[in-house]
Amino acid sequence: MDINANDPALKSWLPVPADSDFPIQNLPFGIFKTAERGPRPGVAIGEYIVDIRELVSTGLLDVTGIDLGVFQQDTLNAFAALGRPAQRAVRERVSQLLQHDNQELHAQRVWISRCIVEMRHATMCMPVEVGDYTDFYSSIEHATNVGIMFRGVENALMPNWKHIPIGYHGRASSIVISGTDIHRPKGQTVPVDGEPPVFGPSKQMDFELEVAFIVGKGNALGHPIPVGQAEEHLFGLVLFNDWSARDIQKWEYVPLGPFLGKNFGSSISAWVVLMDALEPYRVDCPVQDPAPQAYLGSQGPANFDIQLEVFLQPADSEPATISRSNFKYMYWNMRQQLAHHTINGCNMRPGDMCASGTISGHTPDSYGSMLELAWKGTKPLHMPDGSERKFIQDGDRLTIKGFCNNGQVRIGFGEVTGLVLPAL
Repeated sequence: MDINANDPALKSWLPVPADSDFPIQNLPFGIFKTAERGPRPGVAIGEYIVDIRELVSTGLLDVTGIDLGVFQQDTLNAFAALGRPAQRAVRERVSQLLQHDNQELHAQRVWISRCIVEMRHATMCMPVEVGDYTDFYSSIEHATNVGIMFRGVENALMPNWKHIPIGYHGRASSIVISGTDIHRPKGQTVPVDGEPPVFGPSKQMDFELEVAFIVGKGNALGHPIPVGQAEEHLFGLVLFNDWSARDIQKWEYVPLGPFLGKNFGSSISAWVVLMDALEPYRVDCPVQDPAPQAYLGSQGPANFDIQLEVFLQPADSEPATISRSNFKYMYWNMRQQLAHHTINGCNMRPGDMCASGTISGHTPDSYGSMLELAWKGTKPLHMPDGSERKFIQDGDRLTIKGFCNNGQVRIGFGEVTGLVLPAL
């Protein structure tokens, strides 16, 4: 198929607003439903969704050698399992059908009414069934900030941090789609150091600004994924909010790490931006010193320039920007994360999700959590409505947006948003 789906000159016969996250150069995949249609795969373009299941039924999605039965599923797991070449071929064929000078679909009014759905009529569902979820801790700025708060400047980074991508196994069942409300969690906390714990709602509800990759093609048990082949096992990226209860986490995390302070909910954006769509936005990674061991040796640009914004909206007020950061700051890149995750023979499966860990930049306005932005409560944020925030309050809405922009094309992720409700 002779087509460059990333060509900045491409235009679609469907109208696409100039500031849209979803131009024809993006074409992210998701799962949607309407009042008339059950959950099914779709592709976003502008303010529309291409119903891939209906597109298959027209015979126009004629991609040689690919089992199009994967689009009869109500998740993208089977499509993800096909691997990068198959995903590339499908994305390029969809791009071809949507180009302004292509009449194959455009000229067929009946087919258009079947295959094109307005986003405003659709409800988004989880794009994949997440079998396993790992959260990494790969921003050196975030790790350093947290270390300074709790251990001091001299011991900010633990001895292992620059040698291995640190991560923990999280709870897959509580990963939810954007727009899902999150109840404040309950648990044990220690309000006064040295005194016995108390039980009740968390008083230190937080967000974590993250990006997650979804595994496509998996690996067999006992067979690691080499760092040089890791990207062939990546399906795409979503925005990720790892909700956190800092006071619960502080009491429980020694010696085995996060538990109830994390597993009550994580939110993701609805559209999976495929890896091929991100190719024009590759950037070099930060210099790693000391150099990682050979199995983590990553060559060439392996990070992506994804601009990230966080908005906090108090009840009955307007949203305010509280952070601007970038995915390119990550010290440990996705190749290294996946290679390390599997070096012991751990088998990854299609739909598994690995989150980056909190993404913080070099300046206070680029920190990726309330813990850092308000510096453990000592520097409260002043909101436009006159209120202050040390942590997230009931009735607050937290929204994360992300996009790439090289001056020619904007590739966006949409948003991940969630409203914090009182504890049950």
